[in-house]
Amino acid sequence: MDEGLVDITLTTDIKKLQIKGNIDAYQDADISCRFPDSTTINEKIRMCARGKSRREACYIPPIMLDFHTPTSPKLYSLSKLKLVIGCGTSSMDEQLLLKEFLIYKIYNLLEEKSFRARLVRVNYRDSRNKMKPYSQYAYLLEDIDDLAQRNGCIASKKISYQIDEMDRAKMNLVDIFEYMIGNTDWSVSANHNIKPIFPRNDNMAKGFPIPYDFDNAGLVNAYYVAPNEILGIENVTQRVYRGFPRKMDEIERTLDIFKAQKEKITALIKGFELLKASTKTEILDYLEGFYKIIDDKTQAQNIFIKGARVN
Repeated sequence: MDEGLVDITLTTDIKKLQIKGNIDAYQDADISCRFPDSTTINEKIRMCARGKSRREACYIPPIMLDFHTPTSPKLYSLSKLKLVIGCGTSSMDEQLLLKEFLIYKIYNLLEEKSFRARLVRVNYRDSRNKMKPYSQYAYLLEDIDDLAQRNGCIASKKISYQIDEMDRAKMNLVDIFEYMIGNTDWSVSANHNIKPIFPRNDNMAKGFPIPYDFDNAGLVNAYYVAPNEILGIENVTQRVYRGFPRKMDEIERTLDIFKAQKEKITALIKGFELLKASTKTEILDYLEGFYKIIDDKTQAQNIFIKGARVN
């Protein structure tokens, strides 16, 4: 995805989007896109509310944009894209959204087989003029089929997978990355917030797990997220390692990836101008706690070896 900021105006029946039973129920929308080179495209598309947990607490739930319609010939090739938006309309909601966007960028530094996200500025307009318009940053998330194709893979439609069906090294990376950001809201076997892709034309190859949807992460620390009581944590900022047993040399090889990218990750956070200085400090402090752990072999062994899951 291009990194230039796109200014988008979405006009639709917002009240209809907010109806809790309307998940995956498409409705008409007008979209106007102004690109960095000042080119503007105005077309009619379809959109729907998606997701589960956010729609219970959020002003507008996450959205799926469907460009694959006869009324959007210029944007037709985009097919369908997820639009991840703020839970509410406040500046705090926007900061939370930007933190989640930043997590995708951090993972991009660690692994090429990862979702690309593009920041956009969205102006929300109600077609019935029943709700006050507002503007906020959001981001578009790469389609899984596009991600797979650029990595010489295909996205499987299978519903559930076992851990041993995944590439061991890539699974280790995901396990430790989710620990790094303090996220426990994911599962390979439950097909939750992980999309596996498989090498094309190789039926025996292991899958590559692709993590996404990080608003439950401790790094984001969203006000609408409750800690997972089953894991025995009282706050979402508490880290819990959810990886399965590995040998220490495997863990060390994975930790070396994180150590090698520390300076770039720090520079990415410090250079992200849309985040408040206080928010940057919170993120850097949270990640420093992770790096102190992986720099201490005893702590790393206690967490990633002795503390690994047994079921």
